[in-house]
Amino acid sequence: MENPAEDQPEAQAESQPQSQSPLLTLEAVPIGSPLDWPIADSDGTLLFAAGTILATTDERKFLFDNFHPHRGDLLDTTTQPEPPTDHPPTTDNLTLKDMHLTIGALIGVRSQLGSGAPMHPCRIIGFAPNHALFVTPPLQDGRILPLRLGENIEIVAIASHAVFRFVCTVESVCRAPFDYVVLSKPGVIRRLRERKSIRVHAHLAVRFGIGETGDSYEGLGLAKSISALGMSLTTPWTLGEVGERLRVAFCLRSAVLPTEIETTAVIRNVQKGSTPGESSTHGLEFDQLDVAQQMAMKVFVFDRQDDVQYWSNGLK
Repeated sequence: MENPAEDQPEAQAESQPQSQSPLLTLEAVPIGSPLDWPIADSDGTLLFAAGTILATTDERKFLFDNFHPHRGDLLDTTTQPEPPTDHPPTTDNLTLKDMHLTIGALIGVRSQLGSGAPMHPCRIIGFAPNHALFVTPPLQDGRILPLRLGENIEIVAIASHAVFRFVCTVESVCRAPFDYVVLSKPGVIRRLRERKSIRVHAHLAVRFGIGETGDSYEGLGLAKSISALGMSLTTPWTLGEVGERLRVAFCLRSAVLPTEIETTAVIRNVQKGSTPGESSTHGLEFDQLDVAQQMAMKVFVFDRQDDVQYWSNGLK
């Protein structure tokens, strides 16, 4: 006589699908057909949106050589650690005047209690004689970030020649004649870096196309550093000479919403691989970015303001 109880475990196993691992293998990523799911790096950074087509096996190999591809729809990034920083700030008894901030300057704001939280963008709209600051309300996911009177907030400002960090106290939150916030005179001001071109470390997948025009992209590159004006792009081969233009497309994840950037860029310098098969690095300067893209680039820099790097002789 058959014992139906002996068949239950096997039947249950067949009826309950095994949980899928988010980690991707090389063979799991198709070539020449649209992706059914987004691909993300291990820290949650979006590499390819769903529907993207990888054109060649070389492009796929470059992806796995430089990233840790995961299925973005299965990846849990809620407990990812904060990236380490090895760039201690400096302080020289700086004042508000020393920062050379101007009306309309974009700054990043976050609660001092959440030191690991992302920055939220807002703009300076005025200065008081006592060095208090008038700013637009910072935004979070497109909505005004609630601030409490007496709350201490951390601010990062990228001025024309340096990146600064300081703390202010919320003195007033005003609703008329428009929404704005009054902040106290800055506390101790720390200069994070001072150079012409301010950049932060990055690890972004960048699709590139040769020339200014075209409907498709020829390959995949890796942006190892980025600023509001350009990036350092590593690719499997040399893409062109100084002065030539490329098309680039990449996605920025920030405190606001993920922003897709598609623009053209000028090659400002090239560091070619010394041996056959070695990658080349290109210093790119973006040709044109609309207002939303400019904001996304600056917010991306703000979010990584503890990881600033710079060069004294222009883009690299």
